[in-house]
Amino acid sequence: MCAAKKKTASKKKATATSKKKVGKKAAKKATKKKVVKKKTSRKKTSTKSSKPSLSSAFVDELSIKSKRDTTDLGANLEMKKAALRARRIHWNEDKRKIAIDMLERYTGHDFGDFQQQIILTNFHYYVERFNALLDDHIYTQGSAFKASSSKKAKVTIIEFGVGAAMAALIGELISVIQPKAVLFLGLAGSVHPSLKVGDFVLPIASIRAEGVTEHFLPREVPALPTFKVQKFVSQILLEHGHDYRTGTIHSTDYRFWEFDDRFKERLIEQRVLAVEMETAALFVSCFVSKVNIGALLLISDCPMTKDGIKTKKSAKSVFRKYTDIHIELGIEAMADIAERGENIRHYHW
Repeated sequence: MCAAKKKTASKKKATATSKKKVGKKAAKKATKKKVVKKKTSRKKTSTKSSKPSLSSAFVDELSIKSKRDTTDLGANLEMKKAALRARRIHWNEDKRKIAIDMLERYTGHDFGDFQQQIILTNFHYYVERFNALLDDHIYTQGSAFKASSSKKAKVTIIEFGVGAAMAALIGELISVIQPKAVLFLGLAGSVHPSLKVGDFVLPIASIRAEGVTEHFLPREVPALPTFKVQKFVSQILLEHGHDYRTGTIHSTDYRFWEFDDRFKERLIEQRVLAVEMETAALFVSCFVSKVNIGALLLISDCPMTKDGIKTKKSAKSVFRKYTDIHIELGIEAMADIAERGENIRHYHW
């Protein structure tokens, strides 16, 4: 029994010893794995740290450059504003003096005779009718234009010629007067089939299809009238029971377009009411010169229809039937706007 117990005890000791050895081996393997993992993680860390990073000095340099760029941009904008202002009469005293001299020379009018409400026209008959209606008129003829002023009505009328170039010029020149309101009384050819000879159009915009307005504003800027002037003229029309149309018109420097089918197709695609030559140039030049302007157009012919082009005979008929009403409405609108027109605020650019 004793021998058997001894054998059993020795077996247990051997088993325990072998277990200890196995445990030590396993522990050594685990330790090695941990060491390998640590080395691997160190390698990964060293790999990450080896990638290039933005140093604080580089970031500071970028920040300084950004500030410089912003400062340069601001300086460039101010320079552009200054250059723009130098081209405008209301910012350039030298240009203003020349403009006053030119206005007097072109119209024959003394500067002090110009009134704060101005009518612009292409046709001499409008000046003649103005003189017939206002007995206190002062009429002059200069080297390029004709003008007449009434102190009672507080209105001046200027006949400035035909075309966008002359329209842009007169728009700049009258800015030296600093008028309260300007109204263009022009003739137009109908494009929309609903318009007939003798109809009135109050344009809300004009397509800039001439060349002169690019000298004043980028092409994408629309040619718009002063809303409050148009609003006032519309009230005068309604007070007298006259109907009118509003919409976009087309201003061109292409005079003999009536026989150009491609041009006429373009007018239809643009959905314009009428076509003429001066309105866009007046709207743009007056806008940049801080002049409040509106336009009341009279349809004088229907060139999109057969035999609708204005002739010498039909022109006489138009002047006989409709132009008296046109000029009389214009005089009343400008005389009344002097008394009950709203003040209009201009933005400083």
